[in-house]
Amino acid sequence: HRSGRPNEVTTPEMVKKIHKMILDDRRLKVRELADMVGISKSAVHRILTENLDMRKLCARWVLRLEQKQHREDISIECLAKFRSNKAEFLHRFITMDETWVYHFTSETKEQSKQWTK
Repeated sequence: HRSGRPNEVTTPEMVKKIHKMILDDRRLKVRELADMVGISKSAVHRILTENLDMRKLCARWVLRLEQKQHREDISIECLAKFRSNKAEFLHRFITMDETWVYHFTSETKEQSKQWTK
């Protein structure tokens, strides 16, 4: 006999509910799902891994809305500086060939994980 919550939380309805939630937001954490549906973290993890055959993968370089907005803001600022003083702007502007340089604070590996099948 196992201790803890009974297995009746792993109902077809609960599996469907968690599956829909994950499809809506693959970055949800097990703890968040457990809080949202009112079952234990271990039950949610079991549903994700055993019933839905899912695992966590690390996503790489997914641009967030804030990063896209920041890029747009910087581009607008550069364009304004170029229009106000072309010679000075071009003198200070750095260009490179075959290399992209980005400056932003990337997510940690843990923050970038997503559920996948």
